[in-house]
Amino acid sequence: MTDYLDLAAAEYGEAQAGAGMSKQEEQRHLVAYAPLVKRIARQLGSQVSGALGREDMEQIGLMGLLEALRRYGQPDTGFSSYAALRVRGAILDELRRQDWRPRAVRQDSHRQRDALRALTRSLGREPNEKEAAQALGLTADAYQQYLLDDSAEEMLSFDEVLQEAVGEARHTPGPEEQFIVRRSLEQVLASLNEKEQRVIQMIYEFELSYKEIAAVLDLSDARVCQLNKSALAKMKAALQRD
Repeated sequence: MTDYLDLAAAEYGEAQAGAGMSKQEEQRHLVAYAPLVKRIARQLGSQVSGALGREDMEQIGLMGLLEALRRYGQPDTGFSSYAALRVRGAILDELRRQDWRPRAVRQDSHRQRDALRALTRSLGREPNEKEAAQALGLTADAYQQYLLDDSAEEMLSFDEVLQEAVGEARHTPGPEEQFIVRRSLEQVLASLNEKEQRVIQMIYEFELSYKEIAAVLDLSDARVCQLNKSALAKMKAALQRD
């Protein structure tokens, strides 16, 4: 996660207005980084069950990429990581804006969540997947889809976690400020368990999909989704406390 820690520490020292970049230069960089947008759109598309079409995601991602270029300036070795965060954030913002889950689906999800809480209380522990699926009257596959949908309902991006770390400052940070931000993120990452750390790294550094991570860690796609959600929530809460 070194690249992301360095990025966060310098985030509010970013260049403004594209450093005088011409339209031709912007277009050239958009084409060069288009594969990055496609990878992120594919990754997020697998997480939200086709709620937003792949082409629409890519168009929104390209707008996020353009904004990243104009804020960052001429791309260098650190731009790819920065752009990935901005592209991912732009797509997630649009999904939230569209309130993409139908009300009936959200209500049904809330009822299922309440049923699982009741089961947890009665068992005195977290139910395993077989127990949870039986309690909800779902097949194993349907339960996995429920977990994916439920986790996607409260999507959080790594970009939002970075924003918690850097705050609202827009001046160029000095070495001491960068050190403090980086140290805070290191401490928060270290507080996660091993699986959460690996999932965060695979998603945001190696840009793997849930399915690819699931194969590496021998987990279900839904479990990877849950680990990502819980890790980001823990990181954001810890940064808010600090």
